[in-house]
Amino acid sequence: MTDAALPAIRLMPKADARAIRHGFPWAFANEIVTDRRTRALTAGSLAVLEDAERRPLGVVGVNPASRIFARMLDRDAEAVIDQAWFAAKLERALAHRARLYSAPFYRLIHAEADGLPGVVIDRFGAVAVIQPNAAWADALIAPLSAALQQVTGVTTVIMNGTGRARGLEGLAEETRVLAGSAPVGPIPVPMNGATYMADVVEGQKTGLFYDQRPNHAFAASLAQDARVLDVFSHVGGFGLAALANGAATVLAVDGSAPALELARGGAEAMGVADRFDTRQGDAFEVMTALGADGAQFDLVICDPPAFAPARPALEAGLRAYERVAKLAAPLVAPGGYLVLCSCSHAADLTAFRNASARGIGRGLNETGRRAQIIATGFAGPDHPVLPQLAESGYLKALFFRL
Repeated sequence: MTDAALPAIRLMPKADARAIRHGFPWAFANEIVTDRRTRALTAGSLAVLEDAERRPLGVVGVNPASRIFARMLDRDAEAVIDQAWFAAKLERALAHRARLYSAPFYRLIHAEADGLPGVVIDRFGAVAVIQPNAAWADALIAPLSAALQQVTGVTTVIMNGTGRARGLEGLAEETRVLAGSAPVGPIPVPMNGATYMADVVEGQKTGLFYDQRPNHAFAASLAQDARVLDVFSHVGGFGLAALANGAATVLAVDGSAPALELARGGAEAMGVADRFDTRQGDAFEVMTALGADGAQFDLVICDPPAFAPARPALEAGLRAYERVAKLAAPLVAPGGYLVLCSCSHAADLTAFRNASARGIGRGLNETGRRAQIIATGFAGPDHPVLPQLAESGYLKALFFRL
């Protein structure tokens, strides 16, 4: 909790205080005046950030071990970061989601864009999963969890402390139940007419990817009577939505046996298991084998993990996206559709589109076929974008007709 004696940290004269005043939420380690006192601050502690002239900019969470030294929590330098403060943030976020969705299945908090830097909260009915990916949130997980129960009425809160982001903060991986009891088995999640099985304890990230919801829906609108190939399918995101919209058959491909088992569970819950098949294996190898067999589908979707999670991986990531497109394009029947996705914030839309176009061109080679982009998709509105932070707008989906 904060009190009247928060330490102060100061920006160096070269740092752009105007960007922070105008909404940029981070101050980097090379922008902070570092002395013995500053370096001794505990990761996750709170401080008042000042500009070079010692004018307060707001209350921040600090982590001397991270490249992001300070994350802006409140522009009011006298703000008290307690359960009531968390509750106010959660109430604003909940009001938005309640307008969007009739059922309580959504991303409730999308980090900086919802005013809680480094914090992700996904809701699954009476269960909520928190990912505290910043040291300050890890330190204040108790009042955050209490406020979450107070505002939403959820009875179970799970902390999922896994993933790359926590490693960058120097935080240990840890998953535990903060309130209530862990659910026994996966939670059925209704979305776009489909039923998904979310494993909120052992599954990837929080158990389900809500961000693709509008892209699932658009792809499903192309799927009536179609043969569908869902590559990097996870728990069946695109494939189950396609079946809910009348797809003839779906083949889901993923490297994870547990994810495919959850996908099969969703198909069974929907009563469409007879039209749903799975293949476990490396996506590149499976697509190569399907191409060698001359297999073709009316709708092919490729939703891979982040090949370029950070700027140093950009070039290799773009080559991987190009290879996905090259292998996928020949699997699309003439007049069919190809959906290519990227969740890499380091690869912007232009770079991803260019890599995809190159791959499609190589894949179709001398067939005489050409590609049309018919739509571009992004994350759903429960994943808002902070205008001052490009990293918060990471998801891209390109819909091609070949």
